[in-house]
Amino acid sequence: MGNTIVFDTLEFTEQLKASGVPDDQAKGHAKAMAHVLEQIEEARLKELATKRDLKELELRMVIKMGGMILAGIGILFGLMRAWPLPVQFVPVPGQEIHQTVPLIPPKK
Repeated sequence: MGNTIVFDTLEFTEQLKASGVPDDQAKGHAKAMAHVLEQIEEARLKELATKRDLKELELRMVIKMGGMILAGIGILFGLMRAWPLPVQFVPVPGQEIHQTVPLIPPKK
């Protein structure tokens, strides 16, 4: 990871000694601080791994849902081909001719 915590235990110990903390106590503080920072880093890495796992799970679910939708559409079209909807047969008229008749006024 690019965001690791850098902790210089020697510099931390030297700063504590300069502040008047005894040598053994300064070393103990440095070890304790390094341990705490390691635990924080491990927790952060676990959190990132969990987020990555959730993202992967989400992508897998999207792919499976897409597959199920496509399969359903395929089954629907297959059933429509196997059992087509009944259509009423209407015969086309043979030689029927439609002509307009001119209106002739009646004779008196």
